[in-house]
Parts: sequence; C-alpha cells; structure tokens
Amino acid sequence: MAQPILLLNCGSSSIKYQLLDPDQASPLAVGLVQRIGQEVSTIDHEVGEAEFHDERPFADHTEAVAAVVKMFTDHGPSLEGVGAVGHRTVHGGSTFVESVLIDEGVVAKLEELSGLAPLHNPPAIAGIRAAQAVLPEVPHVAVFDTAFFATLPAEAYTYAIDTAVAEKFGIRKYGFHGTSHSYVSRKAAEYLGRPIEDTKIIVCHLGNGASISAVDGGVAVDTSMGLTPLQGLVMGTRSGDVDPGLHAFLVRNGMSIDEVDTLLNKQSGMGGLCGYTDMRDVKSQIAAGDERTKLALDIYVHRLVSYIGSYIAILGGLDAIVFTAGIGENADHVRGPVVRRLAHLGLILDEEANLQRSKQAREISTADSPVKVLVIPTNEELEMAQETLEVISR
Repeated sequence: MAQPILLLNCGSSSIKYQLLDPDQASPLAVGLVQRIGQEVSTIDHEVGEAEFHDERPFADHTEAVAAVVKMFTDHGPSLEGVGAVGHRTVHGGSTFVESVLIDEGVVAKLEELSGLAPLHNPPAIAGIRAAQAVLPEVPHVAVFDTAFFATLPAEAYTYAIDTAVAEKFGIRKYGFHGTSHSYVSRKAAEYLGRPIEDTKIIVCHLGNGASISAVDGGVAVDTSMGLTPLQGLVMGTRSGDVDPGLHAFLVRNGMSIDEVDTLLNKQSGMGGLCGYTDMRDVKSQIAAGDERTKLALDIYVHRLVSYIGSYIAILGGLDAIVFTAGIGENADHVRGPVVRRLAHLGLILDEEANLQRSKQAREISTADSPVKVLVIPTNEELEMAQETLEVISR
C-alpha cells in the first residue's frame, strides 16, 4: 500500500476530509466538520462501518483541523504514516496551472488571488495554515479546480472586453470542477477501450453546482464556468448565463450590487425557478402535475442541450458524452430528455438502461448508438490524492 494521503476540502464554515490510499478508490476514513465559528460545531468521522460524532465549538479552522487530527488519534487510522496533505483549492488564476507544493510564496499568491474567489480561496488558505500547524513535518500540496482548464485556447477563455481592463484585473474564463472533469474524461476513455489521445468527449458534471466541458484528446478546449462558478448551466441556486446587462438594470432599479450577487448565486437556478433544488423533489413535483417545476426542468435541459450542441461543433465530432456527479449519476429524468433531444446527432438512449441505478461506470446508450452515452461516478478525492502523490514524487 502506498503512503496514505490526507485530503482537506475547506469551506467557509466546514471541512470535508478523507484519508485515501492513492492506489485504491475506497477511502480509509472520511469525515465532515460543520458550523465552524458558531456556538455549536459538529464533527463526524467514519472508519469502515464505525461512526464517531462530537459536538463542541470550533472557533476557527485551526481548532477544526486540530479536532480532525484528534479524531484520527482517538479512532484511527493513524496519521503517522501519512505521505502528504492535499488541499482542494478552488482558484489558481493564471498563476497555478498544475498542482504545487505549498510554501509561503504559494500561500501569499493565493491570498492575492482571493479577489477572484472570495467565497472559496480564503477558507482554503485558513485550512492550509491550520493543517501546516498541526502537521508541520508533512508536505502540503494545493490541487486547483481551475488547473485542468489551463489548456483552454485563447479564443475560448478570452472575454470580448477591453484588453487593458481584462489584463489589469485578470478577467478571463478559468473554469471549475477541474479535478472531476479530468478524472471522468480519463475514465471514459478507459471505458471505451481507447487511448485518451484519440477521443472527443463531453463531460457533464451535474450537481448543485454544474459545469460542462469539451475534452479533445484528453485536453480541455472549452468549459461552461468562467471567471467565477456562476457562468454557464442552470444550477441549484445559481442562475448560470444571464444577460450581462441584468446587473446594471437591477442596480438602476434599486437593488445594491451585493443584493444582485446574492440573487444570482443563492436565490436563482432551480431554487429560484420552482423552489426545489433537489432533483428528486423536482421529479415528484412534476409527477404530481406541478407545471412551474416542469418548466424549470425544461429550462435546465434546454441550457444543457445548447451547450452540448455547441461543444460538438467545437470538437468537430463526438465519441461519448458522460454524465457525472449527484444529478448526472442519479437523475434519469434529466439524462433522458437531454439524450432524446440529441438523437439526430447520433445519441440513441437505451431507455431501460437509463432507469437503472448503479455506483459503477455504465453505458446508457444502445449498442448501435454512434455516440456512446456513459454514466461514470466521479471521484475527485482520488484524483486529488493522485495529483498530490505526483507532486511529492517529483
């Protein structure tokens, strides 16, 4: 067994973590810290079938990470043999185009980049500093959501605004969910039994946050998220694409810019359209005859089909479309309408296969479908572990 890697995914008030052997898909331990900075914080730690829970206040990420280490000390597995700590870091800007070993210079640059991801990078930095404090002798690696999309051509990542303004503020398309898109596109090529260099694949990462990518020969050539994770598809609470003039229109009509930002990030998407962000609720409401919810799903599907169609044109062909993440892996009522609307482009749905639930990679297109339609569970943590191992092995 390789030395296990501790993986940390720090949010503003939470920490998701796993201890993972890079050679295995199954984690040795998983856990979640919630409500950091509140009166009562919680930590849940799972080792195999055993579950451990604690409630007490964690004032900040330093205390929360210390609690994570204590859980490992008290309930195992031991962290003594850990080879490294991998930190999910959302935004690397144009500076970090691959995973890097963390030093003070890297942390300083991440602080400079926080303006591009004010909700994501500061918690990641806090987690890095906290983990370095309790595990000082272990190498720490930053794994970036944006890195996989560093290969986008200029025509894809450049916005049509004044170039001096764009350069001054670092305004361009960066893309997100890169670890998932990287992992899934590679697994899709393996499933097809072809070298990834000879594949044209579209990956639909559909969760509460959602993005889509065009991957040509293993290289990302376009993606839906942009400067921020707000651009692109309809999501749980995010609007995705809107008229850029909407912001100014709403401000001129009495909303503050912060209110507009909250509206588009937290009060829009499926939640704003129909009041439901869980696709299971959406399915049941449509079955009950809720027309508002049906329209919301139609809008969700329409946006997704529009992106897929444009990416087929950009790729100049298509070998497979892949659905992944919570909705992509489980929502047959999302996959079905999307694939049916693309039948004229060579995607033929196997209706029965689409209804099957499984945690395994599988095909939901017919045997004679010119373009394969796959469902592949993502494993961002495994991708992070392998990236971390690669960095410390250099």
